[in-house]
Amino acid sequence: MQLNLATVMLQAGGAPGGIGGSVFLMVGMFVVMYFFMIRPQAKRAKDQKKFADSMNVGEQVVTTAGIHARINKSNDDGTLQVEISRGTFMTIDRSAVSMEMTAAARKKADAAAGITPATTK
Repeated sequence: MQLNLATVMLQAGGAPGGIGGSVFLMVGMFVVMYFFMIRPQAKRAKDQKKFADSMNVGEQVVTTAGIHARINKSNDDGTLQVEISRGTFMTIDRSAVSMEMTAAARKKADAAAGITPATTK
């Protein structure tokens, strides 16, 4: 039984569009990764930055470390002076305030106060 090069090549790469199919598969994988991983993460980062820029004095916030505080002063260098308890102040970076945890704390406080969120149509 003899094997020649032509027979081996036909068996190994005989499927039409072998290279084109693999390129299509790679592009498809990148598109799926973009829409399920990269794009949502970029949107979340953009929303976090918008939230950090919109914080005002007097708001209740929760830091990424879980510290509940009230914003006392907004500094020019991108930091916030927050009051943890009466007379106890701490300086933190704006990016240390968690958007998700602050929204959850506000929702919980509103529920305890009996305030229902407004529905939009």
